[in-house]
Amino acid sequence: MRATNALLGRSVWKGPNIVPLPIVRPAPGQRTPPIKTQARGATILPNFVGLKFQVHNGKIYHDVTITEEMVGHKLGEFSPTRKNFRYTQTKNK
Repeated sequence: MRATNALLGRSVWKGPNIVPLPIVRPAPGQRTPPIKTQARGATILPNFVGLKFQVHNGKIYHDVTITEEMVGHKLGEFSPTRKNFRYTQTKNK
């Protein structure tokens, strides 16, 4: 073990999780369907910018369009798995 690994986060020294995805670049003027994936741990690479993914959250697929700010993050960060909790009280008369 190197001494510098102790200062890094675990995901940094393990390296990116690269998943082979069927990426096809469309010809200009053509539209391609989004890429459906369940690989929430896949690292977003620079060649994904501009593509649309459908990321599974355990129940449904969320549409995610990749931008430059997302590079280096994981696909699962942009597909929430939980709903916001709302407490609504019913009125009983």
